[in-house]
Amino acid sequence: MQSILLVLLGACSYGALSTLVKLAYGRGFGTGQVVGSQMLLGAALCWLLALAKGRSRASPRQALALMAAGAPVGLTGCLYYASLRYQGAALAVVLLFQFTWMGVLVEAVQARRWPGKEKLASLGVLALGTLFASGVAEGGAGSLSLIGLGLGLLSAVSYTAVILASGKVALAIDPFVRSAWMVTGGLVVALAVFPPAFLVDGSLTHGLWPWGLALGFLGMVVPTVCFARGMPHVGPGLGAILGAAELPTATLMATAVLGEQMTALRWVGVVLVLAGVALPELRVRRAAVQA
Repeated sequence: MQSILLVLLGACSYGALSTLVKLAYGRGFGTGQVVGSQMLLGAALCWLLALAKGRSRASPRQALALMAAGAPVGLTGCLYYASLRYQGAALAVVLLFQFTWMGVLVEAVQARRWPGKEKLASLGVLALGTLFASGVAEGGAGSLSLIGLGLGLLSAVSYTAVILASGKVALAIDPFVRSAWMVTGGLVVALAVFPPAFLVDGSLTHGLWPWGLALGFLGMVVPTVCFARGMPHVGPGLGAILGAAELPTATLMATAVLGEQMTALRWVGVVLVLAGVALPELRVRRAAVQA
């Protein structure tokens, strides 16, 4: 039970990020300042954790591979946070969750095999849920920002790369050390996209650092610790289901803290997206029990 709660906590921690970013924007900070400060302070926290808890070291070759695998982490942050400039936090996280079907598509291409009926059914549920959750089904397409939609979908593409890369590189290395190197790779990309003017213009010490520290802690440290301790005990299948808690967390916070409007149909869409994520894993677990 403790492991399940840890994975849930890690997922919910991710879900809080979009609301914090919108609040930081409300204080006058820009996307580059928010992303850069999060990645910089998050990397510092991850390295402190790695030095304190890490039980293994990465070779230079492994370190470079992990930094390359972590590069999409920085790109995802840039795209996702930029999309929040043009749309609400609730819609942005729904678009980010399109990584689920994108991952299935990549797997199908790599295996040169069409997805099975169960996966296709779950993709249909995901598509229907996205249609409802975005507000398009209620005639709200005209109010959607094409730039926001594009950035949100690109963040899902980038996050798909994060998942695929992180599951294949230097798996024998301690998870805290792996995370530190991957976040460092993400930091390099983020600072390349948004040059770190916040380091010299005084904004970091004039109100930006608490936002960067909070985002770095909730977006990097908490998930790293929770998943490192919880995932080995719950397994990847149940872990994927529990990880989907990010979506309702982000939606609830956007509604409660930011005052974003969510109709009943949009909540139905959120539930359908969660169902689309969970159904394949539940079937796998049921088949394993029956066997």
